[in-house]
Amino acid sequence: MINYIGRRLLLLIPTLLGILLLNFIIVQAAPGGPVEQMIAKLEGFDTSATSRIGGSMGETSLEASQFNEYQGTRGLSPELIAQIEKRYGFDRPAHERFLKMLTEYLSFDLGQSFYRSIDVTDLILEKLPVSISLGLWSTLIVYLISIPLGIVKATRQGSRLDRLTSLIITAGYAVPGFLMAMILVVLFAGGSWWQWFPLRGLTSDNFDELPLWQQMGDYLWHMVLPVTAMIIGSFATLTLLTRNSFLEEIRRQYVITARAKGLNERQILFGHVFRNAMLLVISSFPAALIGILFTNSLLIEIIFSLDGLGLLGFEAVIQRDYPVIFGTLYIFTLIGLIIKLIGDLTYVLVDPRIHFESGASR
Repeated sequence: MINYIGRRLLLLIPTLLGILLLNFIIVQAAPGGPVEQMIAKLEGFDTSATSRIGGSMGETSLEASQFNEYQGTRGLSPELIAQIEKRYGFDRPAHERFLKMLTEYLSFDLGQSFYRSIDVTDLILEKLPVSISLGLWSTLIVYLISIPLGIVKATRQGSRLDRLTSLIITAGYAVPGFLMAMILVVLFAGGSWWQWFPLRGLTSDNFDELPLWQQMGDYLWHMVLPVTAMIIGSFATLTLLTRNSFLEEIRRQYVITARAKGLNERQILFGHVFRNAMLLVISSFPAALIGILFTNSLLIEIIFSLDGLGLLGFEAVIQRDYPVIFGTLYIFTLIGLIIKLIGDLTYVLVDPRIHFESGASR
């Protein structure tokens, strides 16, 4: 087991390197980088360009008269363009920028945002609690409902309950999360009908003034609509996966043998079938968690004004904020690989016959 963990940890290095390199090439090749955006703003497309350069570029800031001159002539001097390239690190070749980024990432120095004047690490830590709250609650609820429901559907295959629940979860799967969020806003957040739930943020404005028990209730009350929108389409995959996995195991020879020995259905289901059937379900956990944490929450965060990692990544791509793009990518990839490793190790907890040292089960 120790050797297996060591090998997997060593594989993190080339995996991270490959992902960062591929995305670095793609992002660098995309038009409209930070230098081009700044030049466009200085040429008059955005009057806030002077304020963005002033104070952030230090000695390279321009006087208002200079800016007006550039705006009027729609031409920038090579010296100014060189200063802008130096400000964003584009005065060096691409391979040097990539190697510098990797060197800094070894010490988790993710650089500073181009537009927010804050370290990317601090920015991620600031947004992380929102995404973790959404992701953990969504994953917990989905697993608590889907696994028991899948077991019930497997044990009652073909029944009215099986058909009805399949219809409901399939209908929920067909509704996109952002559409469900908009429907919930219209119905329950004061859109057109009832205003039962808050629309913005995870806490109320007077959250700090509330006693502890009211703070907990306020937080949970704010989580109802966004979590509901996120999980409504997540039940189908896990429920049907659990159902089919249990059905496959129930038909195996060892189940027939266990029945012949006089074991009741409950003993067979939870003493023998459960352990084997849950292996497939556990294998899907890392992908489900990462998807909920860093993918499904994007539009939900926008609709409910939740300032989390999904919204941060979206804004970084739009603004071409390279340090934020690559910093969040680095953290997301690292967390995903670690969660994948944890998911593999849980196999041993469910079925001790799994033996990673030999690469096969004993």
